[in-house]
This record gives sequence, structure tokens and C-alpha cells, in this order.
Amino acid sequence: MRKEAIGPSQLFAMIVLFELGTALVVPVGLESGHAVWLSILMALPGGILLYLVFTHLYQQFPDLIISGYARKILGPWIGWVVGLLFLPVLLYNGSRNLREAGDLLISASYDKTPILIIDSIMIIAVMYILSKGIEVFARTAEIFFWIIIVMGLICIFIVIAAGLVELKNLFPIHINDLWEALGSAYPNIWIFPFGEVVCFTTILPHFNKSRKIKKTGIVAITLSACLLSFTHAIEMGVLGENLYSRTTFPMFTTITLVNVANFIQRLDALVMLTLIIGVFFKMTVYCYAAVAITADLFKVRDFQKLVIPAAVVMLFSSFVSAENYPVHMSEGKVFLENILPVFCAYIPVLLFLVHRIRRRFGLYR
Repeated sequence: MRKEAIGPSQLFAMIVLFELGTALVVPVGLESGHAVWLSILMALPGGILLYLVFTHLYQQFPDLIISGYARKILGPWIGWVVGLLFLPVLLYNGSRNLREAGDLLISASYDKTPILIIDSIMIIAVMYILSKGIEVFARTAEIFFWIIIVMGLICIFIVIAAGLVELKNLFPIHINDLWEALGSAYPNIWIFPFGEVVCFTTILPHFNKSRKIKKTGIVAITLSACLLSFTHAIEMGVLGENLYSRTTFPMFTTITLVNVANFIQRLDALVMLTLIIGVFFKMTVYCYAAVAITADLFKVRDFQKLVIPAAVVMLFSSFVSAENYPVHMSEGKVFLENILPVFCAYIPVLLFLVHRIRRRFGLYR
């Protein structure tokens, strides 16, 4: 059977859409205040370094995903346990993205629709695209990348044309603001969204241009950081620090304020469509990573058999993990600060260091 392959433009689109995901519409880096846009740019170098760690491990073990080379590096028993620990983290984080999308849709337009119905429709789309394989998913990302870019440009142009952006909400930046921005960038923004690229350790073995893997990823992550920084700068410029920190979905609140000549109004649909597309791709990558690791650990040859169970777990986790959105966000803060860094950064860096040491002293058999 032919191995599925993805090209540079497809990997580029997947990474950008994954990085944008929910980070476009939910507030990030609240600790940095009005310098949130600067925090995102400060976290970019750390995100690139993490990606270089992932690509180095991929180049050392080009046919293995992270659970596979964890067993090579740490030994079959410890490596297997480490791979297994990734599963609940991936499924839970994917379910969080699903919950955030459902809550925005309910608060915006579908207040009479149960969240289970909304989330079920989205998870069915995830199951369908994964049943077609990673190659089809990658080609889909190429198309939706341009849709997201066009919609983003339209929204930004209209917000600026409406005269809503006030630069006094972004400046001045004092030395204390720089330290706060740095403290917010590491580890919070460094992990969310940049560290989450660890999911792509399960996708990189399908990349068909290994020599371009570093350049493709670095450019994609850099573009994502610039888009996120500019978007949140616009939101902060419109809403101000106080309202930005209190609103649930700053982008949605920003776009509802648009009124150009009493003619261009109600652009909420563009924001909701942006969120749906971003969550769809981010959630699909999480689901794929969980399924790929499960198939690798338990030696399951038919990948598609695992898609439905993983998607069902993700669906029910999305609405039973928290009773309401404030609790959801509170749990997310604990998860981001204490658990996610271990799997997105510490374990990959540990694998990188142990591999270098073992190879340096010839400890591989």
C-alpha cells in the first residue's frame, strides 16, 4: 500500500492553521496587559527552537513518530509508558478546542441549541476527514489556508476603516511592560500555541521533502506569530486592556463594534467561520496524533478503526470536563501551566538530550 505523502505547501498550511486555531479568538497572555502583541513575538524564538528539536528527532528517526523513537531512546518499557501518557493529554486538549468553539457559537447565535449537538456536528467532520487519510486532510488545509487569509484581511481592513483602533491602547511600552510581556511569553504563550506543534511529530514522517522541513516549519511558525500578534494588537487597540481581559472572545467583541457608514455591519459570521475552520484543523491534528500514537503503541494496522473511538472520547470530554465556561478556562490555566509544558517541551527536549548522549558515547546497539 502506498505511503501517504504531504508536500511543503501542505505542511506549511497545516502548521499555520493549527497555530492560529483558537488562539485567534480567545485572549492570550493576559499577564502582559496591553503588550500582549509583544509577548507573542517574544515567544516566537522559543517556538522555533522547539520546532528544531522536533525536526532533529524526525531526521534521526525519519520513519518513526514520537512514541516510536521514545522507545528507541529511552528503552522499550519506559518509552512505551511515555508514549501512552501522551494520549490523555492530546485527547483532552483537543476536546478543549471543541468546547471553546461550541461555547462561542452558542453565545453568538445558537443559544437554543444544545452544545452536544454543535460539538457532534464538528466531530463528525473530523471523523470524516481522518477516514480519508492525512494526505486528503493536508490538501484540504491548502484550500482553507487561503480562505482564512482572505477573511482575515477583510476583517482587519474593515476594522481599521471603521476607525476603531486607538494606538494609545497599545503604547507606550515601558521597561516594566517588557518584563511582564516576557513573563507572559514564557512559558504560557511559548506553550500555547507554539509548543503544541509537538502534535506534528506524528505527521512529519509523511513529509516528502525532508531537506525543506526546517525552512517550511520555521516560515509557517513565524507567519503564524506575526498574524497572531497583529490580530491581538488590533483587538487590544479597539477594546483596550480592561475590556480585552474581561471579554470571553475578544475577536468576536471587536467585530461586533464595526459600523461603516451605517452600511457595513454584523460581520460576526466571518469570526465564527474563522473559529470553526481553525478549531476544525487544530482538533483534527490532535485527534490524528492521538490515533497515530495509539496505533503505534498497540500495533494496530488499520488506522481508521481508531478514529471513531478517539473522536467519541474527545466529544464527551468536551462537555463533561467543565460545567461552564469560566470553570473551563480555570481548568485550562492549570493545565497550561502544569501539564502541557511537560509534553510539549520537557519530554521532547529530554529525548533530544538523551539521544545526543547515547549517540555520543555509542550506547545504541
